[in-house]
Amino acid sequence: MPFDLERYLNVRSAYGASLGPDGTLAFLMDTTGTAQVWTMDEPQTWPTQRTFFEESVGFASWSPERSELVFSMDEGGNERAQLFRLDADTGEIYPLTATPEAKHRWGGWSHDGDRIAFTSNRRDESVFDVYVQGREESGEDADLIYEGEGWLSLGGWSPDDGRLLVVESHTSFDQDLYSLDLDSGELTHLTPHEGEVRYHSANWGPDGEALYLVTDLDADTLYLARLDVETQELEIVVEGDEWNVDGVSLDEESGRLAYSRNVEGYTELTVGELDGPTDVERFPTPNLPGGLSGGVSWSDDADRFAVTVTGRAENTNVYVVGEDERSESSKASGEERPASSERWTRASTAGIPRDSFIEPELVHYETFDQRSIPAYFSLPADPEPGETPVIVDVHGGPESQRRPSFSGLTQYFLSRGYAVFEPNVRGSTGYGKEYTHLDDVRKRMDSVKDLKAGADWLADHDLVDPDRIVVKGGSYGGFMVLAALTEYPDLWAAGVDTVGIANFVTFLENTGSWRRELREAEYGSLDEDREFLESISPVNRADRIEAPLFIIHGANDPRVPVGEAEQIASAARANDAPVELRIYDDEGHGLSKRENRIDAYTDVVDFLDEHV
Repeated sequence: MPFDLERYLNVRSAYGASLGPDGTLAFLMDTTGTAQVWTMDEPQTWPTQRTFFEESVGFASWSPERSELVFSMDEGGNERAQLFRLDADTGEIYPLTATPEAKHRWGGWSHDGDRIAFTSNRRDESVFDVYVQGREESGEDADLIYEGEGWLSLGGWSPDDGRLLVVESHTSFDQDLYSLDLDSGELTHLTPHEGEVRYHSANWGPDGEALYLVTDLDADTLYLARLDVETQELEIVVEGDEWNVDGVSLDEESGRLAYSRNVEGYTELTVGELDGPTDVERFPTPNLPGGLSGGVSWSDDADRFAVTVTGRAENTNVYVVGEDERSESSKASGEERPASSERWTRASTAGIPRDSFIEPELVHYETFDQRSIPAYFSLPADPEPGETPVIVDVHGGPESQRRPSFSGLTQYFLSRGYAVFEPNVRGSTGYGKEYTHLDDVRKRMDSVKDLKAGADWLADHDLVDPDRIVVKGGSYGGFMVLAALTEYPDLWAAGVDTVGIANFVTFLENTGSWRRELREAEYGSLDEDREFLESISPVNRADRIEAPLFIIHGANDPRVPVGEAEQIASAARANDAPVELRIYDDEGHGLSKRENRIDAYTDVVDFLDEHV
């Protein structure tokens, strides 16, 4: 008997792990319908729920010294996150920021657990400043340490708690790193450079003398490097080669580290230990299921770490990876260090057999300029030749990448006989710097041509019904849906747009002021590119929409304001296209509450059943 949509949307996820000083695991899990904080002391035991809110929790981070943790939460998806402290012994929750009109971005605990750091746009909505406050202080008690002039975030406290690592983002592909002295307020620039250079995933090294980070300085792909704080000399630790090193986590006391390489969207995780400033002794890495892992959290003595694991056929769970004990003789003989991994959380599959979940095939297709575009192609269990409908699912960003993580909705569509095609069109990350810039500003519509080429590839596939190809996407992927329907109206049987951009001009005028400059760097500026932005805005070509269109949006969306959905719905209806519009008053940029997802996608399924 097939399972219904609600069952698939009830498949749980456990993620965002943090290991406490006593080994207790904190993590987020969406059992109640929104992500809440849970803890457990032993693997695969019954977890304890720690927060009980209707809104989703954003993260949880244990204190390094006490039985308490910090978590974040916004209201109705407005992204104005506030920070809270949870006493794990009493269950009491204390507000730390209590400034609901401002955003707060977590910067970490001091090593003694007495202070926290964060950035916030309290002073000026369009910029972020650096704040430090005591663990028992709240609201206006925070000390303003540095007034920023742009998008600032924090990379953590130095080993002696005297400095903070400050990250300034100019665009999604251009960052600068600074060391902020907390006593003097002096900011030291660590990464002077020309052109766009990415610096991210930065960690303080042992003794605070260097940073270990990922960068693409003088390279097309990201590599792992050591940056000397005093001399600003950069040395390569691990080459990027063909694929990005996309993240690193370092325990500064032990020198143990874990870094990941992004190979065609799948994670290659390497675990090791610094053996000198730029040498790494690599340990054999245990096999983790699913193919995707990330979010490393080290234990107090760094003998193990927690990591989130997922895959298209593996719902998301937390595993703990640790080094097995070795005898003195085996150590002396130089035998390889074996490693163990253990699944700690048991996020439910809602009774759906795991072996019924379908893995995608990695395919490549040729686009208009003879480039090869990667895509994940999933077929239902028993496809009928020439009769299989397809959902083309486009990721957001555009500085993002579709990776084969678990999706209950995707598995539901596959169970209903739809194939699912997920392209990483030009502009996607994961394939080198050059590829990510192929859709910048005036080249925007080349990515839509890549989408057309994908639809043409599908139309030639012997299992696919070329008259039943649907395009679906969220955020920037929502723009791609609307652009596909207006640029190539004959290709599509229907479109599903979630929180998509319909009008680049009104989007840039109304998006949160703190992010406008970063978005203009990608799409073009209102001052210099307004005419071009108008020319590519789907709302101005809505008279070409022929396919039925389903639109989903959150009323509190600060990124892509709800007016974008209202504009395109009105314009498409004026052309007599079948349009369904769903606006959720308690959601922001996407649907975070399970009851809303069930409501929206039940209607989407009915819509596609009717029209496709």
